[in-house]
Amino acid sequence: MRAVLAFLRNTWRGLTAMRTALTLLFLLALGAMPGALLPQRSLNSFKVDEYIADKGWWGRLLDRLQFFDVYASFWFSAIYVLLFVSLVGCLLPRTWEYFKQMRVKPVLTPRNLTRMPHHASATTTSSPDAVIERAGRRLKGWRTVVRDEPDGARTISAERGFLRETGNLVFHFSLLGLLVAFALGKMFGYEGQVIVQSAGGQFCNSGVYNYDSFRPGLRVDGTRLNQFCVRVDDFEASYLHNGQAESFRANIQYQSGADLETGTWRPFPLEVNSPLRTAGDRLYLLGHGYTPLFTVTFPNGETRTGATQWRPVDQVTLASEGATKFDPPNVPDAEQRRKSQLAITGLLAPTAAFQGELLDSAFPAANDPAVAIDVYRGDLGTDSGRGQSIFSIDQKMVQDGKLIKVARQNLVQGEQLTLDDGTVIRFDGVRDWVSLQVSHDPTQVWVLVFSVLVILGLAVSLSIKRRRVWVRASPGEDGRTVVEVGGLARTDQAGYGEEFTVLARDLVPSPDLPADKEES
Repeated sequence: MRAVLAFLRNTWRGLTAMRTALTLLFLLALGAMPGALLPQRSLNSFKVDEYIADKGWWGRLLDRLQFFDVYASFWFSAIYVLLFVSLVGCLLPRTWEYFKQMRVKPVLTPRNLTRMPHHASATTTSSPDAVIERAGRRLKGWRTVVRDEPDGARTISAERGFLRETGNLVFHFSLLGLLVAFALGKMFGYEGQVIVQSAGGQFCNSGVYNYDSFRPGLRVDGTRLNQFCVRVDDFEASYLHNGQAESFRANIQYQSGADLETGTWRPFPLEVNSPLRTAGDRLYLLGHGYTPLFTVTFPNGETRTGATQWRPVDQVTLASEGATKFDPPNVPDAEQRRKSQLAITGLLAPTAAFQGELLDSAFPAANDPAVAIDVYRGDLGTDSGRGQSIFSIDQKMVQDGKLIKVARQNLVQGEQLTLDDGTVIRFDGVRDWVSLQVSHDPTQVWVLVFSVLVILGLAVSLSIKRRRVWVRASPGEDGRTVVEVGGLARTDQAGYGEEFTVLARDLVPSPDLPADKEES
């Protein structure tokens, strides 16, 4: 039992040591680096899948180690919790010691001031009382105490730089506050991503079903989200000559608060790194892509228009892949309807570049859109009860022969193809879509406050030095007063020598001056 208690006691002492806290803080910063360098599944799962596919076994190993979910990983959470415990265990005794030191008077004047790192002495005709009074005026702003010694000498003990420890505690408590604020943000915050079509597409933050992906906090069930609506009027993008994006801008209108009751829309230019802040949430513009527009004319003359977003597979040229799916009109028999469904899949090039029959994209802007499509007819499997991606068709249905490829062709804007049953498919061009992210973090103000306090506390801790000064005025045998001054820097001594020299020049009177001038 004693061995167990000793082990627990030593473990607690090691965990709450300042050295351990600094080590854990370094590990936390080191552990956050993969979150900045590697794609994160919470932000863009498609990039994560592409990275894993490109890197092979290395990507799969990183995935098993949760490097694509850094901030939700077990190892990052373990470092986080250990750092929190270490800081609490380290700060509580230091804070108690700090308050005790605040009530303690400066220490007694050492018997032999000549042993101090800094020392000066002289004699004067002034009385010890006059010397100490003069020193008290010069040391105004220092914590001082005047004492009398048995041999008739008078001393003054002065201390300065106590704010260094104050800044140190402010820094560490603010760091602790940051950890608490981040934890509360994870509990009561949420993030969601949604794709909204331009030219009037709308999104309302009324429930999780409106999102394409949603990450709730631990205490968020998605039933009481902050209410607001957004309408995307249009999207503007500019690119450099090499295809690199220069700026994205979505001209949106939004409603929140009383505007939801009155139906008032307010304009806002939404740009990357310039979010809309409304109803306690932030709305970010993450990116954009293209939606191919297809018009299908069925043999009976009825038409259907499909506008489903396709996913960029090349972030430089925005070449995109996807699937646009159609149900045949006026087919009351469910079995016959499933056998007559259409899917248009393939590649969309915003600026077409043909190499023979192969289509590629030369530029990300929609200067000359074209598509290379495969048309499938049959059962898409959308009525099976299993979820499937909007960007692809169910390959199992193709393998089972329930979904058959009936055509393949390249189409530029305005061109069309005719299927064997007379169905006509026309490519009408493209439309922009934007990817939006809604973020709710109730602790963001506290994060800002604690971040500022961390910087201020660190600046105070590094700029202020703890130092002490003692002055002793002793009556000499010849009737004159012997004045001694000693100085000690409790922390870094750099720079204190010059300060002590100035202090000594003011505190130690010159022996050549008359007493009345020494005291002036």
